[in-house]
Amino acid sequence: MSWRRLRAIARKEILHVIRDPRSLGAAIAIPLSMLLIFGYALSLDVDRIPAVVYDLDRSPQSRELVEQFRGSRYFTIVGEPQGYRPIERAMDTREALLGVVIPPGYARELLSGGQANVQLLLDGSDSNTASIARGYAEGMVLAYGGRVRAEAQTMRAGKIPPAGVGVETRVWYNPDMLSRNFIVPGLIAVIMMIITGNLSSLTVAREWENGTMEQLLSTPVRPAEIALGKLTAYFLVGLIDMAICVLFGVFVFGIPFKGSLLFLIVSAFVFLFGALSTGILISAANRSQLVAYQLGTLTSFLPGFLLSGFIYSISSMPAVIQAISLFVPARYFINIVKGIFLKGTGLSLLWMDFALLCGYGAFMFYFATRKLRAKVA
Repeated sequence: MSWRRLRAIARKEILHVIRDPRSLGAAIAIPLSMLLIFGYALSLDVDRIPAVVYDLDRSPQSRELVEQFRGSRYFTIVGEPQGYRPIERAMDTREALLGVVIPPGYARELLSGGQANVQLLLDGSDSNTASIARGYAEGMVLAYGGRVRAEAQTMRAGKIPPAGVGVETRVWYNPDMLSRNFIVPGLIAVIMMIITGNLSSLTVAREWENGTMEQLLSTPVRPAEIALGKLTAYFLVGLIDMAICVLFGVFVFGIPFKGSLLFLIVSAFVFLFGALSTGILISAANRSQLVAYQLGTLTSFLPGFLLSGFIYSISSMPAVIQAISLFVPARYFINIVKGIFLKGTGLSLLWMDFALLCGYGAFMFYFATRKLRAKVA
């Protein structure tokens, strides 16, 4: 390998990027825009669930239960209808997701130690949110009912009953349970995969369409030098995008950074090398920029969002899909980024993900250079 030839190819690609300010601006602005849009708009937190309450008991205890719902950050009381038909109408119009019906005699049964029931009506068209809302509502009703029963028993017996089994919960790594802390680190990896894959997927295809690839292949420049030279320019753009995303994640979104910055940089180098090599392979296999761009999007956007564990748990996927996800590099980089940001873990625990990233990069670069060795038809 000649460093002189490699430097010439890299200089040519860098000049091409600099001479196209619109593409360069888009390559930097698009990742930032995606991070801001998804970081603020995409949330897995389920709170402020719109609910309506139908209180048939009209007792102090039932009103206090309503106030429990009203004061919770998980629910927003949007109305107190006087019948089931208004509840049904509120759910049909998406004004409410939950309906709470307190039956007559609720306070009497509760204070006497009997079975005090509360009816929960849920809009199951959004099954995930409905399931979470059900858990919140059931927990609130049970907690309030247990507290009232304990107070009533204390008044009757004249003494405080002994405490039963207690549960003390501590949440590690994300104590505030904010979905933003889970989403933004993974979003950094997904954005880098999409941008770098799309950028590099056009570079060789553009040479084919301009008719300069034949001239390039007729020179003493070797395929590995062509691939590395073209990869260098977009590698620098990828590093700039990565730095911007990390800085915005820490200082704008307030994501805690507990790990090693050096390990993050090295991992980003390896990940970008593999993602860009995939784009070079796609570009070398297609002489049309349109086809190369479409394939670059297909192999970066969909796997990055769906098969990387960014939002959906890989362990809950079918076995065939789990096997396919093994070939998605964003899966391993997301594990590394989340480990570094939230847990402060390093290479001693993340060595397998790092090794798989290295193997993926070497594998894709090898096949990209093999494809570039093909003679012009």
